[in-house]
Amino acid sequence: MDNRPIGFLDSGVGGLTVVRECLRQLPHEEVVFVGDSARAPYGPRPAEQIREYTWQLVQFLLSKDVKMIVLACNTATAVVWEEVKEALDIPVLGVVLPGSSAAIQETHNKQIGIIGTQMTIESDIYRQKIQLLMPEAKVHSLACPKFVPLVESNEATSSLAKKVVYETLQPLVGKIDTLVLGCTHYPLLSRIIQNVLGKDVTLIDSGAETARDISVLLNYFEINHSRDQVTREPRFYTTAGVETFKEIAQEWLGRPVEVEHVEL
Repeated sequence: MDNRPIGFLDSGVGGLTVVRECLRQLPHEEVVFVGDSARAPYGPRPAEQIREYTWQLVQFLLSKDVKMIVLACNTATAVVWEEVKEALDIPVLGVVLPGSSAAIQETHNKQIGIIGTQMTIESDIYRQKIQLLMPEAKVHSLACPKFVPLVESNEATSSLAKKVVYETLQPLVGKIDTLVLGCTHYPLLSRIIQNVLGKDVTLIDSGAETARDISVLLNYFEINHSRDQVTREPRFYTTAGVETFKEIAQEWLGRPVEVEHVEL
């Protein structure tokens, strides 16, 4: 048993999609989340800057004595996951491999779409992982740079969001049967995305898939939280305004949350 919390980091609020699944699947685990909304989105930034910012978030989580770190950000995973994993002596999980594996299991015609930030798409990490596991798969990758700002500004259900998603996703319409939401912000747009692509396209939520892998690692390393000990409420930190983060978090998680501002 290990009663320390699991640490989650993201460029903003998107990683809450991973936290929601973790709280649902692993209700006895303690959670610490930090979102760098003040510097979001990470996608258009140079790799070295993403690396620097991610390490700052990692150090913050380490200061909270976490037992595992989840890079709940596809861009950070693409750029620096391997480096962080090698440097730390606690488990470090990214979101790319779980999403890739799920897409392979779901596709029927091997036409798989990937949407993500500019950096995630340019890294080509999803195509590489998918074709490593399924060489015959055809991967259609599309950068969606306008999606994260919509979510961060709490406009995920607005008429503007519908317009932007419709226009952005046109290159994928009718070409795929499975779509990986290759950014943890994107599930907050999933209803609109589904409407644009059609009900026959399966959406893969990398956050939900990652939560399952968290459970596997907890069991493998025997670091589950003891059910005999009281579980603390999740702790949330943001580098930007508390109120906007809190509004999005409470709506998405369906529960009251306490949020603190942090300077990195």
